[in-house]
Amino acid sequence: MFWICRRICGIVIGVMDREETKKKIRHNGERLLTVVRWTIFSLVTGLALGVIGALFAKCISFVTEFRLAHRWVIFCLPFGAVLILWLYRILHDEKDGGTNLVIEAIHADENIPLRMSPLIFVSTVLSHFCGASVGREGAALQLGGSIGNNIGKLFRFTDTDRKTMIMVGMSGVFSALFGTAMSASIFSMEMVSVGIMHYAALAPCVICSLTARAVAARLGVPAPFYVIESIPSLSIPAVLHVAVLSSLAGVLSAFFCICLHKGHKISERLMPNKSLRALILGSSLLALTLLVGDQTYNGAGGSYIAACLLGQERPLGFLLKILFTVISLSAGYKGGEIVPSFFIGASFGALYGGICGISPGLCAAIGMGSVFCGVTNCPISSFLICLELFGFEGSPYFLLACALSFLTSGYHGLYTRQTIVYSKYRSNYINKRTH
Repeated sequence: MFWICRRICGIVIGVMDREETKKKIRHNGERLLTVVRWTIFSLVTGLALGVIGALFAKCISFVTEFRLAHRWVIFCLPFGAVLILWLYRILHDEKDGGTNLVIEAIHADENIPLRMSPLIFVSTVLSHFCGASVGREGAALQLGGSIGNNIGKLFRFTDTDRKTMIMVGMSGVFSALFGTAMSASIFSMEMVSVGIMHYAALAPCVICSLTARAVAARLGVPAPFYVIESIPSLSIPAVLHVAVLSSLAGVLSAFFCICLHKGHKISERLMPNKSLRALILGSSLLALTLLVGDQTYNGAGGSYIAACLLGQERPLGFLLKILFTVISLSAGYKGGEIVPSFFIGASFGALYGGICGISPGLCAAIGMGSVFCGVTNCPISSFLICLELFGFEGSPYFLLACALSFLTSGYHGLYTRQTIVYSKYRSNYINKRTH
């Protein structure tokens, strides 16, 4: 009897073991298929977005060079915003949510229309042609997010996988356009919800970002790199200077965000007619440009950033850049605020370095990383972008700067749909929007 019971138990256990083994094999197979699928989609998407990003970069470079070579183009400023408004109107996208819509699509399943891609492409190129004080990376996020979302819809991805594709698309175009593959991989995951990271998207974002960057490089879009002439050795005085500068830059980033949001609301209240607002503010931009006497504050301002890293900063240039950018975006020009934040940070940092007698190049780099961190609330991406733009020699200063700027910028941010999941100051859940 005992032998029979033992035999029956052995058979049951054997069957259970076989079932458990089958389940493990099935689960491992599903995981392997998921890895293969995401690898293929990330590679193919990276190839396509690398081409699109390279074309976008070349178009912006071409129209910028054309504008600088032909001074009469700047007189298009009063009319460019009106034309962009008209384009959005005829394509029935007057309530364009911009990057906020992309973030909302990840948070709450909002739809990103495919028409956002050609609209933001054309309107950003047109904005740079006219001389609006805008960037291009904000447009890259919208372009990539729109394409990624619609790829997910085309292949009938689940809602969660479609959100991953949005982040993959954002990483790809950002990397191709700006040339910072590491920070682009992390930025699209970090910016959506401050305090948590969507790690399921990590491998697809990295693969797409690296692929897109390689394609853009082969198509002649260089990755920017700035040489800092003098980086002081790590010492208490140098650390104190960096701490003060990055803390002030964090406050400056909050001021920039407040100016952007308030400027838009005030202009809407005072000039409710969109076409009239575009015309008046575009004319104001033209008048300011003529008063300044050159186009330093028009467009992205890459040459001025390079000058700041050499210590050639114009007094209070960062305040003029804030004014130009607020008016440009309030008028309806497109492109984004990230490169203007680099301009503002570089200008402020170089000014601080000149006053305090510390390396203006390092201070300009610290200012760039700090203001970028403050306006995006993305310390890890900010640290990585500093390493990619300036090298590893100043890494301890960059790390400290991003950490302090993240704290001193408060809960302000460029994107009002960005969510602060966990407090910056205590380890507690707050789940509040930036402002």
